[in-house]
This record gives sequence, C-alpha cells and structure tokens, in this order.
Amino acid sequence: MTTLKAISSCISSLVISLALALPAGAQEMNDIIAPPDTIKNNRWFDGFALSVDLAGVIQRAVSDYGQYEAALRINIDDTWFPIVEVGLGSAKHDDVVTQISYKSSAPYFRLGADHNFLKDKHDIYRVYGGARYAFSYYSYDVSHPGVEDPVWGEVVPYDEKGVKCNAHWLEFAAGVDAKIWGPVHIGWSVRYRRRLFSDNGKLGNVWYVPGFGKAGRTRLGGTFNVGIDL
Repeated sequence: MTTLKAISSCISSLVISLALALPAGAQEMNDIIAPPDTIKNNRWFDGFALSVDLAGVIQRAVSDYGQYEAALRINIDDTWFPIVEVGLGSAKHDDVVTQISYKSSAPYFRLGADHNFLKDKHDIYRVYGGARYAFSYYSYDVSHPGVEDPVWGEVVPYDEKGVKCNAHWLEFAAGVDAKIWGPVHIGWSVRYRRRLFSDNGKLGNVWYVPGFGKAGRTRLGGTFNVGIDL
C-alpha cells in the first residue's frame, strides 16, 4: 500500500507539473511562430500625417505660376492611405509679345488614396501608387494696354476682371516616401493629369488652371513633400 501511495503521489506531482508548464510552453511556441515585433497588434488605424509640397513653392518663386499645397493623409495598417490635398494656385504672367497680362489666384482640392506596394508594409520606406479626383473653381483677370483705332485714332484698352471658370481632372500618382528622423519623413511623386471637364468662362482664354498648371503644357507634374506623423 505504501508503494502504491508513493506511485500515486509521483503521478499526481507529474500531472500538476505538466499542467503548469503547458501555458508557458504554448506562449513560447506562439512567440516563435509569430514574434511580437512583426505583428501590428491587429490595429488597422495608424494615425495621420501632415505634409507640405516644396516643389510648388519653388516653382512659384522662379516662374510665373505655382502653388502652395498641404496634404492630410490617413494611415490604414501602413497599406492604404486615403488623402486630402488642398492648395492655393497662383499665376501672374505678362506676355512681352502680345502685351497681354494674365492674373489668377484660387484654391484647389484633391481627394484620393495611395497604396503601399512594398512587401514589408511596416518598413520605414514606402513605394506607392494612387489616384486623385481634383477640381478648382476659380476666376482670372486679363488685360491689354489697347490698340489704336485706325479710323478714329483712339487707343482703346482692354480690361476684363473676374472671369469665372472651373476645371475637374484626374491625377494618377507614383512615388516613394521614407522616414528620416522620428516622425519626420520626406518623399516625392510623379503625377499624370487627365482632364474630365471644364468651363473656361465667357472668353475661353485660360492661361493657367490652379492645381493643374498651364493650359496646353505637358500633363506630367510632380511633388516633393516634407511631412510629419501625428
């Protein structure tokens, strides 16, 4: 009987030890299969990022037109990035040949999303592509010093102000983005623009569309962004 009790006591101690060891072993196995540093805790929303475009500012400083633009981007699991871009397009051009002056300044808006194509979605680098729907309701002023009337000899100047217009277009974007320090990141993109529909106003003589660029120029454009994660 003493022997049976001893065996029973050993078996009981072994069962209790195995029961206590199983949770720890299972946790260790789970850590091996799915290391915690590679999993995003099943969280789909990863905050916002606010950025500004320096390319448009430089373009406005060295040419007759350009824009000041900021963007608010939502991060969904480092994979999808819905984005809102808001800017102020500005142009002031004096044609030395025709002597026609053109001036416009108006806001524009873009709504869209980007997709991160890298395999490691949570890397500090991103390679993305996306699309935007863009539009602007704007007006412009156009003037001319006038020409001499061949009959009466008078100079009749031409001055038209507040010609109302609007434009709607699509933009397809491809670019890269990288974190450089803490929440700060930089990136650039190439844009291809395609007009949907527009109203050029009663004169039909639009030199510049805010956010789109010069009429008749290439449909390609680009941005250079500096942003911060919020």
